[in-house]
Amino acid sequence: MSLVSLGEQITIYGGCILIVFGVIGGIFNVIILLSLKTFRQCPSGFYLTLMSFVNIGELLFGLLSRVIIFGFEVDWNATSIVFCKFRLTCFLLCALISYTCLCLAIIDQYLATSTRPHWQQWCNNKIAYRLILLFTFIWIVHLIPYPIMLQHVISPTTNKVTCTSTNPSMVIYRNYYVGLFLAGYIPDIITLVFGILAYRNIRQIGYRTIPLVRRELDKQLTVMVFAQVIINFLTNVPFSTLFATTFVTTNSKDIFALNVIQFIYNVSIIIFYTYFSSSFYIYMCVSERFRRQFIHVIYQIYSQRWRQELKPNNQIAPY
Repeated sequence: MSLVSLGEQITIYGGCILIVFGVIGGIFNVIILLSLKTFRQCPSGFYLTLMSFVNIGELLFGLLSRVIIFGFEVDWNATSIVFCKFRLTCFLLCALISYTCLCLAIIDQYLATSTRPHWQQWCNNKIAYRLILLFTFIWIVHLIPYPIMLQHVISPTTNKVTCTSTNPSMVIYRNYYVGLFLAGYIPDIITLVFGILAYRNIRQIGYRTIPLVRRELDKQLTVMVFAQVIINFLTNVPFSTLFATTFVTTNSKDIFALNVIQFIYNVSIIIFYTYFSSSFYIYMCVSERFRRQFIHVIYQIYSQRWRQELKPNNQIAPY
């Protein structure tokens, strides 16, 4: 089996696993975060809820298309220019909103666990809603050129129709500024720095006069978000670097080197999508309180509601 075929098999089977578990985990995240009042009333809970939504969208718009291409040899990007424009725009929008939510969540936890009261005042849902609306508007405006400039082009190396831009400036902008920095190193650095600062704050939170419920919630959310930050750093940095490297080596004539780079790139894509599919399982692993909340929501709230809905149907009508 060649490296190219091996990379495609890894994409197919690894992608299917990530999509199934990622969508299920994302749905569980949304159910738990929306069902509990403690999460609904804090900005970080709102950020994590929205992040779970867009992570599902990222898996469906991004990874699912690659699995279908390699597994069934069906490329909707090549057959429909509308789908080509819509998919790439939604794919980038979901990724940018997801990284924005992660950045805002860890910054919010740093402010919430800070010893300065005037910094803690910035942690409220009203500000969170406004920030999300602002950044979503910025990303939508930023992505307007994409559907305009994307078009069907015949690749000189594979002789297949691809969905890309022929504008050199747009290609460089996407591969370097967006891929390497805007959705790569910049959110990685921001989240890592504020994650370390927030984690340092909760290590000292036991010495402060804070209500027990608030203290436990801050500790839980900080640990959950910081764990997600670490996973994001480990999965996003290799992909961003390889994404730019692959673009540089596209004109190389060394077939073996191109196959090796393509294989590494396919593997890095699966690693990259691990971030979008793993949040629920990260929270379950690092937070005992989240595990108890999951059991409470699924088995006590929804199972009891389901039983109550079925009970009238099981009763025998009196004669």
